[in-house]
Amino acid sequence: MKNNLRLLLFVVIVPFALMSCNKNNPKDVAHTWLTGFNQMDFEQAMKLSTNDTKNLLSTLEELTAGVSDSGRAELKKIKVSIKDVKEDGDKAMVTYTSSDNPNEQVLSLVKQNDKWLVQFTKTDLVGTLPQTTEGEEMSEEVPTTDSAATTADTTQTAK
Repeated sequence: MKNNLRLLLFVVIVPFALMSCNKNNPKDVAHTWLTGFNQMDFEQAMKLSTNDTKNLLSTLEELTAGVSDSGRAELKKIKVSIKDVKEDGDKAMVTYTSSDNPNEQVLSLVKQNDKWLVQFTKTDLVGTLPQTTEGEEMSEEVPTTDSAATTADTTQTAK
């Protein structure tokens, strides 16, 4: 009788205990994915990614294969902080910052087969780089005056 009672308690209590530890929510998925991504643990990030995101991560993994162990050790120091989560049906937007970039960024997630997955694109990858305004970029890269054009203008004006 005691064994039956124990079995019944086990069958009833264990599923509830496991449900309370459920990490299948946008906040936890985003935190785990971002930590893996920032630390170049692409295998971990791929487990929580859509198929398109997995393809992008595979490419990034190949491109970063030459990063030194000391470089990877530095990346492991990066900490992610989730600031906000907005769910809308089967989509979620997670706002976060990281210790290497204090600017707020947004990560998209989608729910597929009752599982939250990160939907990260090439555009998102570019968006993680430090931002500058278009005018600032242009003024730094392109001189505001062209000495050849100025000389030509001056010559034409003198005639």
